[in-house]
Amino acid sequence: MNFIKKLSGILVAATVLFSCSQNKKESSNTENKNILFENVMLIDGNGGQPIQNTKVLVKNGKIAAIGNNISDDSAEKIDLKGKILIPALISAHSHVGTLKGTTTVPENYTEENIRSQLKKYQDYGVLNVMSMGTDRPLLFESGLREKSAKGEIDGARIHSAGYGFGVTDGAPPLDFAMDKVFRPKTVKEIPVHMDSLKKINAELVKIWVDDFNGKFKKKISPEIYKAIITEAHKRDLRVAAHVYYLSDLKQLVKDGIDVIGHSVRSEVIDDATLVQMKAKNIIYIPTLSLDEFAYVYAKKPEWINDEFFKKSLEQGVFEMITSEKYQNELKNSPAFAKNMKAFEIAKQNLKKVFDAGIPVAMGTDSGAMPLRAQGFSEHLELQLMTESGLTPLQAITVATKNSAKALKIDKDFGTIETGKTADFIILNSDPSKNIKNTRDIFLVYKAGKEVSKGPIAK
Repeated sequence: MNFIKKLSGILVAATVLFSCSQNKKESSNTENKNILFENVMLIDGNGGQPIQNTKVLVKNGKIAAIGNNISDDSAEKIDLKGKILIPALISAHSHVGTLKGTTTVPENYTEENIRSQLKKYQDYGVLNVMSMGTDRPLLFESGLREKSAKGEIDGARIHSAGYGFGVTDGAPPLDFAMDKVFRPKTVKEIPVHMDSLKKINAELVKIWVDDFNGKFKKKISPEIYKAIITEAHKRDLRVAAHVYYLSDLKQLVKDGIDVIGHSVRSEVIDDATLVQMKAKNIIYIPTLSLDEFAYVYAKKPEWINDEFFKKSLEQGVFEMITSEKYQNELKNSPAFAKNMKAFEIAKQNLKKVFDAGIPVAMGTDSGAMPLRAQGFSEHLELQLMTESGLTPLQAITVATKNSAKALKIDKDFGTIETGKTADFIILNSDPSKNIKNTRDIFLVYKAGKEVSKGPIAK
């Protein structure tokens, strides 16, 4: 018996020692190293010209210093000659968790699926994403969002607009896992809904003001959405609207909307409305890639067989979108020509909005359905912004600094500046010359740690 007791004690002690050793090992693996990146071309996100052959010092996950006069003997030195460093991308309008394979259904919303999609965004250099109104209780009950914010899980940090507002028998469509969306029939129902959003610390309030190209007979009424805006503002919450029609935009601007979550695609925005939007500092998120995805697969885009695109797709989606049946259905759809025209109007409106001095942020609606690929969409959005008339550097600022401001996280993210979190992408090619070079990813750093070599790393 004494021998057994002694043996038991030895085993317990060994287990404790092994556990401590493992914890120490895990702790050391998560410690931030001081790193001095040398000879790098820096695009800091502020909109200025690239800074050639400079140094960036990272300490404890933060940008500690920038410039050629930096010296730190304790830091690991990495020579980035020929490489370009830009801030990590930020999506102010995405959807996480409900998409899996070729379906968007409630059953897909699991912790495993959320983590997998956040990891995918990270591989594409997108390190903060706003999930715009389609989240489910799991996100808040599991503490997953808080863990994400603290960097305790791998992948992009997830932000949430909680459960959005729509209309019964209307937008947003129930068949896209929208069963948790509030659909108030009267103004009296709204305060309780808004209290529940405040309780889960929603970072925005989402409303759908659209009939989805006439699919639905009714839209959310101005009376209802005005009350939503009023109740949200009482609780220091901002409201983002899904819009399509210029007439709805005008009413929303009048009623105090904070964020426009999609392009106006019905017609070109008039100058008087632009003046009001600027005066009220309304943020505009164009989501151009959404509009191109509505028809482009039938036209066999130049990136359709690119591994950078294919790696972003859920299982089975590539086969679906390249099938003759799917492409013929797209071409023969009554909406095909309308969607192409809407896309061109969206691009015109982005340029008008941008030139008017209205803040523009990047969003894509990626993850809302299988066609809108998470990760690739954000890089395509940059390309489409330049096709709309923005310069590559302007597009990068929209997708970094402006998006951080839109999410109110610009104190820590969005630009490469002293004191900010060291979230950045190191590229092999210069995106200021060709915006498609944001896809030529060498490394992704999150809070000063290398987290990915990109989606198609060899």
